[in-house]
Amino acid sequence: MTDYLIKAIDKTKNLRLLTVYAKDMVAEAQRRHDTWSASSAVLGRTMIGGVLLAAAGLTEGQELTVRLLGDGPVGPTVVTAKADLTVKGYLRNPHIALPPKPNGHIDVKKAVGQGWLEVTKDIGLKQPYTGEVPITSGEIGEDFTYYLAKSEQIPSAVGVSVFVNPNNTIATAGGFMLQALPGASDSLIEEVTKRINDLPALSTAFMDGMTPEDLAKKILGDDCKILEKDDVAFKCDCSKEKYKNIMATLDRAQLKEMIEEDHGAELTCNFCGQKYNFSQAELEEILKNR
Repeated sequence: MTDYLIKAIDKTKNLRLLTVYAKDMVAEAQRRHDTWSASSAVLGRTMIGGVLLAAAGLTEGQELTVRLLGDGPVGPTVVTAKADLTVKGYLRNPHIALPPKPNGHIDVKKAVGQGWLEVTKDIGLKQPYTGEVPITSGEIGEDFTYYLAKSEQIPSAVGVSVFVNPNNTIATAGGFMLQALPGASDSLIEEVTKRINDLPALSTAFMDGMTPEDLAKKILGDDCKILEKDDVAFKCDCSKEKYKNIMATLDRAQLKEMIEEDHGAELTCNFCGQKYNFSQAELEEILKNR
């Protein structure tokens, strides 16, 4: 199954649901950053949450950045998602593996620790908007749920899941975001909440062949309507030209030091690991044009 996201609505048109299968997206991040199990789970879940937020609230040309700023061993996690449902991300400490919880699951809460969840949206205004809430769970899905309720005043339920193989590769990944629209009754919300609570483990269900459409029907009922289907993917928009522009903002003294002492420079993109080399001549040209 390839990665994709669907948008659906229930028969009353009072509940909106996004479901996503994202194994390849998370696997690409794991490969690029060589993440171990706990780090993979944290980065992957945050990426899934980020792409769900982007699908729910962005329009063409817009993007958002999620910062999971916990004090756990994985360190801060940063994810950027765009309206076209491409996403990139990284965390400070990729090589974290923790003893599993008694149920055998990865101890994501311990890996994240306590701190803050920040979401910054660049929607074309003079200043980006940032919402911030404390990390209340550390399981990440619940933290996105809390963010939506407190920062955006949208009653929601978010579930995100990543299953990591013993060799650190990604077996499966996916999730959902349910949002109650203004006309949703308490009884309707209670009914769908029970369905969510009765769901099997998402990772197990995805490995058993469950599709995003299947998940939508389990949550909204068989009579829900699928509105859209879109691809999702890991994609970084870094380039040598972008890094050249960054180099041009450095102090002249810093550029001269790179030229005279290092005779060049190598920069690495945090999001994807791509390396960009600048020769002494290229640095001299940047310095000359400042």
